[in-house]
Amino acid sequence: MHPIGEIFLNKALLCALFAWVVSQTIKGLISGLRFHEWTKEAFLGSGGMPSSHTASVVSLAMMIGFTEGFGSSFFAISALFAMIVMYDAAGVRREAGKQGKIIKELLNISGPDGQQLIPEELKEKIGHTPLEVIMGAVMGILCSLLFSAF
Repeated sequence: MHPIGEIFLNKALLCALFAWVVSQTIKGLISGLRFHEWTKEAFLGSGGMPSSHTASVVSLAMMIGFTEGFGSSFFAISALFAMIVMYDAAGVRREAGKQGKIIKELLNISGPDGQQLIPEELKEKIGHTPLEVIMGAVMGILCSLLFSAF
């Protein structure tokens, strides 16, 4: 098989992509049911329940653990990567979203000529609550357990 074709046989990569798709789908469904609005952004955007970034990196680490061993350097690298992503999602990106909301409110004031000072919408929901990150991790673990069975 051509080395590029091996990508399609990489269980860790396929599992991470699967976890992302499942999480984004669940996120879109939750948003649609909650707000009675079905948008592309709800299915593809960042933020929301569960964290698809977390689901992806946790499932990646778990599959590497299953295939290479939980004592391997590969697992250590992927586990550390997952921890950084989860910290960033619930910390840095969440705070940036809060700041975006405040900036949006400040700039939403009309100028002297009646025009809005900010011409485009700022994204407010770019991070995750700790619960959204935890649920993403649970989703990642479940996806990896499902994938490891095949």
